[in-house]
Amino acid sequence: MSKKPVDQESQSDPDDLRTFEALSADRRKKRTVLEDHGINPYPSRYDRTATTGELHGRFEGLEADVFTGENARIAGRLISIRGHGKLVFLTLQDHAGTIQLLVQESKRSANAAIVLDLLDLGDWIGAEGEVITSRRGELSLDVVELTLLSKSLRPLPDKWHGLVETDTRYRQREVDLLANPESRRVFDIRFKAIAALRALMNQQNFIEVETPILQPQAGGALARPFFTHGNALDIELSLRIAPELYLKRLVVGGYERVFEIARNFRNEGIDTRHSPEFTSLEAYSAFGDFNDGMDLVEGMVLAAAEASIDSLEITVGQDRPINLAGPWPRRKLLDWIEELVGQRLHPSDPVENTRKVCDQFDVPYLPEWGSGKLIFELYDTILLSTITDPVFVCGFPVEVSPLARQSNDDPTMTDRFELCIDAKEFANGYSELNIPEEQQERFNTEAESAKRGDAEAHPVDAAYIRALEYGLPPTSGIGLGIDRLIMLLAGVDAIRDVILFPMMRPEAPH
Repeated sequence: MSKKPVDQESQSDPDDLRTFEALSADRRKKRTVLEDHGINPYPSRYDRTATTGELHGRFEGLEADVFTGENARIAGRLISIRGHGKLVFLTLQDHAGTIQLLVQESKRSANAAIVLDLLDLGDWIGAEGEVITSRRGELSLDVVELTLLSKSLRPLPDKWHGLVETDTRYRQREVDLLANPESRRVFDIRFKAIAALRALMNQQNFIEVETPILQPQAGGALARPFFTHGNALDIELSLRIAPELYLKRLVVGGYERVFEIARNFRNEGIDTRHSPEFTSLEAYSAFGDFNDGMDLVEGMVLAAAEASIDSLEITVGQDRPINLAGPWPRRKLLDWIEELVGQRLHPSDPVENTRKVCDQFDVPYLPEWGSGKLIFELYDTILLSTITDPVFVCGFPVEVSPLARQSNDDPTMTDRFELCIDAKEFANGYSELNIPEEQQERFNTEAESAKRGDAEAHPVDAAYIRALEYGLPPTSGIGLGIDRLIMLLAGVDAIRDVILFPMMRPEAPH
């Protein structure tokens, strides 16, 4: 069997099909040789006694050339090998880190010698031996026994260049995570941030619940849903676009504080900020209003930042700093729009007048939109792009807020906010509309829009109206976009970089 250093294999061009096929065939031959020696290349379990992180924690600070007298069994993926013959150095990596394995001819078992000779980069291995430090002071395992745990039949990407082709990174996230430390960093931030959000909600006595993903009709937001057919009941179903209506029904049922970290689905475009499948956190709290919602959202973002990146100072784009430290300003939408366009606009204005302002600022619109919707488009098109540091934009027209409560001092506006950072919307919230008749009227208006061809109009939900008739107390509701939050904290520009397995076109047949 060849004694070449295994690292040589990783320098091959992974796009060279002939090279790949040759390397894969060589690995399969090695697997056959192992089986011929009675070694199972896919054993059912391995009982390790420590992780690499635990060993580094226990034995940190030892001097060079120390034999601890303690044995350990560790397991992980083989990521490097150098030397051959009487002394071979391996590097084993598990979820906690890496450690060096010293495999000496004088100490290794006969089984370990066979396994060592047939190893490839990427193989999962178990190693048993004494914990020592090398002559250079590196914590190591002086190996007596090597066990192959799973044979890798595909060569890993070049360790110096990683997996760089974007399409392949998204399709083969498992390889991306192996080859690119930056991807691991991003997803470590995601997992820590979500854990911090859950902890905060628990501390504030919210109950985590689950609501249906398959729904008779998708509600809770203005969006185009995915449709499917339920064979068992022979009915048409939608994938949820938001969990909102079900969560508020739970508040009606007596659960005063509920939240859900939900996968939502919207049959719309894909770009750097939008994905048809995305994650949000929605929360509803009885007896509060939209001011309480802003307080909650600010606390959530700060908790996620502190837990995941240990900082409230972040950098986005071309080295543009953003300071997340609160308290964040709360600005009224109509006041801000007035500053930008030079005149006061209001949802009650004649639509022709509002259209002229849109024309002046090259904001496109549809003929059926009223002044409230046009004001929202001005916000979305020209105001949002001016925002850098966190700000709550407050007060949105009823026309674009079918589930939000009217403002006490203006029936054409709602007590609604959006959290904006770095020219993006991160959270939406409002004082919930809890008057059944008014909600029915809003739904009826949306139904008329649907008849005119608006695919994003909110459907009439009779079950939700019935629930409101039992009484929904004053309620504060919020929705926070998890994926955009992670983009911000991790400093990445594309939503697909923070979703483990983003939606992709099917691969072309080979």
